[in-house]
Amino acid sequence: MPWLEAAILGIVQGLTEFLPVSSSAHLRILGPLLPSGTDPGAAFTAITQLGTEAAVLVYFRHDIARILVRWWGSITQPALRRDPDARMGWLILVGTLPIAALGLLFKDAIETSLRHLAITATMLIVFGLLLGWADRRAPQTRTLRELGWGHGLVFGFAQAMALIPGVSRSGGTITAGLLMGYTREAAARYSFLLALPAVAASGLYQLARSAGTTTPIAAGPTALATLIAFGVGYAVIVWFLKLVSTRGYRPFVLYRIALGALVLLLLATGVLAPL
Repeated sequence: MPWLEAAILGIVQGLTEFLPVSSSAHLRILGPLLPSGTDPGAAFTAITQLGTEAAVLVYFRHDIARILVRWWGSITQPALRRDPDARMGWLILVGTLPIAALGLLFKDAIETSLRHLAITATMLIVFGLLLGWADRRAPQTRTLRELGWGHGLVFGFAQAMALIPGVSRSGGTITAGLLMGYTREAAARYSFLLALPAVAASGLYQLARSAGTTTPIAAGPTALATLIAFGVGYAVIVWFLKLVSTRGYRPFVLYRIALGALVLLLLATGVLAPL
């Protein structure tokens, strides 16, 4: 992969990972439109997501440290399991199980047939409409201190839907959170925290897998894209959390629908190949 293309894809990854617009869809769509004309692939996407998740670690470092300390203490002191931070740690682990199980079960399809651009475009539109409906109709009164086991599993299955490009990891979990009555900010914050174990495991797995093959990914360009994704992603977190506390998701809904429609048009006219 050329260095310039890697840098562009890193910027796009950082810009879109935390917005409810699907970063994997953007990389999947943009790749064939660049001069090299190739899909960057699931491995490249997973590894560059390590950069954006590093941004989550830095931004939420105090929250994460507090959750880890309380969670670890609750292992030997059952009374601590009632503490909201300790419960949050357990819920993040439980919420990671669906994406881990489904990711392994459908690994081949995720890397091949589910990357069909018609599927990506359809998911952009369908889940964009669902996000818009939830943002307008849901009560949005719950906070993360009210998060329980049932809702934690719902969040987990919503995150697992993001295995299909076009759904959006943050979009899926935020939509689920809104439908369950959580505030915009609470749903967004939890979507960032919930993604940490799954994205880290996926990225490290793809990194190890690539190193063990005869055709590994281009290390230098991929590292550059990951580093750029970290810097851009951190800035997006700061901006996005401020935005959702005062405004709705309508701009992202309209963007998803427009992008999905554009991709379907480009597929119909032969500008883009479906796979």
